[in-house]
Amino acid sequence: MEVTASMVKDLRESTGAGMMDCKKALAECNGNMDEAVNWLREKGIAKSAKKESRIAAEGLANIYIAGNKAVILEVNSETDFVSKNEEFRNMIDTIGKTILDSNAKSVDEAKELSTDEGTIGELIINKTAKIGEKLSLRRFEIVEKSDDENFGSYIHMGGKIAALTLIKGASEDAAKDVAMQAAAMKPLYVFPSEVPADVIDNEKQVQKELAMNEGKPADIAEKMVEGRIKKFYKEICLAEQAFIKDGDVTVEKFVTNNGGELKKMVRYEVGEGMEKRNENFAEEVMNQVKGN
Repeated sequence: MEVTASMVKDLRESTGAGMMDCKKALAECNGNMDEAVNWLREKGIAKSAKKESRIAAEGLANIYIAGNKAVILEVNSETDFVSKNEEFRNMIDTIGKTILDSNAKSVDEAKELSTDEGTIGELIINKTAKIGEKLSLRRFEIVEKSDDENFGSYIHMGGKIAALTLIKGASEDAAKDVAMQAAAMKPLYVFPSEVPADVIDNEKQVQKELAMNEGKPADIAEKMVEGRIKKFYKEICLAEQAFIKDGDVTVEKFVTNNGGELKKMVRYEVGEGMEKRNENFAEEVMNQVKGN
């Protein structure tokens, strides 16, 4: 498979490795991006433990809470300009409050919910026509709590990142501190027990190859892997991360010290995992205006 400049660029962005190293990795792996990431990591060249997706789709994430129920959601637009539009923001408020007052389990179910302007699906279609960009409800999650639990919510960058946490026993302030941690440190899971086996198996293989490429015997490499997996957990699991306000304790220890128990976390970053629009949207609009 031919290795293109675009492939090399994408691999550089996802690993932080040099151009020639990326080109060689892709050549060695026949253009397979995931295998090339692992190849670089095994050689000790890649800087990141996980492949970063390009984040490009625009829109807003938000959280709505009423009593013992909360909903976190993401609604997308095509440009950042529209995400600042008051009508777009009002639409998100309507969607969020309507879902919060429901038991919807999926986006399709949510689209059938009634608002003062028709169903959520009809509302989105009407606003798409009026605003002139494709708008979509991408995802949401409803979280419920008991009376001895607290929600923590935090919205970052005006709605580009939203984090919702649930803590039993500790205060709402403590729950919010944990939500701020989740927003800032990008954990993928709450506890190590939640990490899928295939993710761990892949990381163990990468770390073993890395240790052996450093000249370590196989038995020593195996022992080194266990320590590196613990470090891996500290990066991707909220409970294991060093608490940003006190690096001497983990997030889980912070919650415990405040008389609580960490229960749940949901973090949405707008556009994560979605491909970027490559075309020039402003140019497209001008062409439509000119009748081209």
